[in-house]
Amino acid sequence: MQASWVAALSLFLFFVGYRYYSKFLAEKIYQLNPDYMTPAHELKDDVDYVPANKFVLLGHHFTSIAGAAPIVGPAIAVYWGWLPAMLWVVLGTIFAAGVHDFGTMVLSVRHKGQSVGILANKLVGHRAKLLFLFIILILVLMVNAVFAWVISNLFINFPATVLSIFIQIPLAIWIGVRAYKKTGNMVVPSIIVLFVMYFTAIIASYVPVLQIDLVQYFGGAENIVLFGLTGIEMAFFVWIAVLMIYVYFASTLPVWKLLQPRDLINAYQLVLGLGILYLGLFISNPEITAPTTNVEATDVSWFPLLFITIACGAISGFHGLVSSGTTAKQLDKETDARFVGYLGAIGEGSLALITIVAVVTYFNTSGEFMDVYHSFSEAGAVGLNIFVEGAAQLATALLIPLEAAKTIIAVIVISFAATTLDTSVRLMRYILNELGEEYKIKPLTKVHTSTLIAVGASAALVLLPEGPRGLGSGGYLLWPLFGTSNQLLAGISLLLVTIWLRRQGRSIIYTLIPMVFLMIMTLWAMVEQVVFDWSGWGTNDKNMLLFVFGAIILGFTIWIILEAVSLMRKEKDQSDL
Repeated sequence: MQASWVAALSLFLFFVGYRYYSKFLAEKIYQLNPDYMTPAHELKDDVDYVPANKFVLLGHHFTSIAGAAPIVGPAIAVYWGWLPAMLWVVLGTIFAAGVHDFGTMVLSVRHKGQSVGILANKLVGHRAKLLFLFIILILVLMVNAVFAWVISNLFINFPATVLSIFIQIPLAIWIGVRAYKKTGNMVVPSIIVLFVMYFTAIIASYVPVLQIDLVQYFGGAENIVLFGLTGIEMAFFVWIAVLMIYVYFASTLPVWKLLQPRDLINAYQLVLGLGILYLGLFISNPEITAPTTNVEATDVSWFPLLFITIACGAISGFHGLVSSGTTAKQLDKETDARFVGYLGAIGEGSLALITIVAVVTYFNTSGEFMDVYHSFSEAGAVGLNIFVEGAAQLATALLIPLEAAKTIIAVIVISFAATTLDTSVRLMRYILNELGEEYKIKPLTKVHTSTLIAVGASAALVLLPEGPRGLGSGGYLLWPLFGTSNQLLAGISLLLVTIWLRRQGRSIIYTLIPMVFLMIMTLWAMVEQVVFDWSGWGTNDKNMLLFVFGAIILGFTIWIILEAVSLMRKEKDQSDL
């Protein structure tokens, strides 16, 4: 089957979803009001609450949610065949992700920009709020560890990307200061910076001296450097340390100084990258060589794990944290929520879609695909690199040299992952501040203290656990739990939106159906993983790291659901009186 026909149909469905379904949600369900004073104006402080142009804000939101997850998840999930993965990406984006991202943003805007974790207090109760905050805290901690590992891994495998990524930071700060002082807009400078980044990346692809290859500097992958660490382990340590220092400053600076301009640059990068890949797809019109459904995938069942593996590619709880945690605080008009929230989800789905296409068209034959994707664990190990290779292959249809294309694709993935990483650390700071106020722990209410704790805990989680990758295995080990807990968070967020709509006297069916489906799939998967896979009671080896985190999240989630059900029953009984 020709991949271009499948992609064209999927993109058409995305267009229909945004044009008609999101308009219906905006007018009939969420009932957006263009005259409503948003928190960005009401609570403006020029640090977190800052009104932003909807295109700039879409750039922030899109790049914050479009990290490595919508690439890694689909690149693994094609193990079960391209059709199940693509169906869930398309249908999940339209009927679940768009509803969730849009809904959590509106919910937050109507409650002074508070995050979904804090809103659980008003909607379900104080106890549910604390449980939810702890779930979110664990999730963002895992996000920090996973994405730090992904970025470090890409820096090591694609050293030509490093210089380009680091050039972006001072230039983004310059653009932010310039725009804040009203000396010019951010659009033209952002485009110039983007091309400077790509020019640097292309040159570095062919000039080894411009490649920051730490493994080579340390004498090779197996060379013992310090404290028994090999060259590759030492490279992981250095890159993770550098990333933690970066995110400390990035997450404490005012959003206008680095976050907004860098996200606008990355938004253009995302649009340009997607444009290159889709144009390359339609020009080359490659054949899908991967199986439609993989009947040999018997080691791990696709049901329910498909809906967990493709986390951010169809729906993601982290998106709700971004929608309510940072984006809602920058929304200029309430009606912008449809453009930023639902369209951001469509963009995420488009990225997941092209990821699937890049992987399933990369191989010459179905046999080659099966040789590489011969087990679920192997799919997890090679998925990201196969995407980079496959995407670069699509880009060559535009006469871009293969090596340059690989570097550019890797730069795009790293940029998205870095955006997600420092947004996640900022969110973790907010949560620690809230918990500090709740339990009267004054140091946790301080910006720099809470950020130091967030950065230190994230570094420890990615560096300390022992695993097959040596130092830095934490992020690799946490990926299975990240997917499941992320989807549970999305389900709880949809539960909060549903409760709010019910109290407003509006139809809840459009949030209730995806919420129930997501809860069933994720709780099913989580019980299987915690009870049989990670506890050591089944056939797999015990994994205490995943077992402890997973058991806590599972227990807290069930507790929140019971609290919500009890509350709704009481409200119904009172309304019947």
